[in-house]
Amino acid sequence: MRFVKITFLNIGITDNKNLDALVCEYETRIKRYTNFQIDYIIPRNISKYKADEVKRLEGELILKKITEGAKIILLDEKGKSYNSREFAYFLQDLLNYSNKDVFFITGGAYGFSDEVYSKASGKISLSEMTTTHQLIRLFFTEQLYRAFTILNNHPYHND
Repeated sequence: MRFVKITFLNIGITDNKNLDALVCEYETRIKRYTNFQIDYIIPRNISKYKADEVKRLEGELILKKITEGAKIILLDEKGKSYNSREFAYFLQDLLNYSNKDVFFITGGAYGFSDEVYSKASGKISLSEMTTTHQLIRLFFTEQLYRAFTILNNHPYHND
């Protein structure tokens, strides 16, 4: 695997300190394997807008954070589902064949703008169930960590 920077980009923050501590724990673990960061976008004064305008405004903020030529993977309910081992292999291919940064992105409550969708290299669904963005952050960082342990033959993953 090439040493590609992975960014987990999120709309909003985690205001539950217990969840935030767990996300930070997995962030620290992931950094043992790769250049990784979690970044947050906190849109201001968007509650007065309708859903389409919120998606557009959030989309503009997302696209400002993306580096030129980066691979963009959206965490989206319409995306492809993987089990943990399949996701690990997807990640390995993504890192092997990319010489640019990789962004995994969670959108806001209304999803992504058309502009963000058009820039995406792929979409991953973490579940068909509805859950909070705060829990998705924990779930995704744990799965990303699990993927790296699978790829490095560590005993964290049990088949």
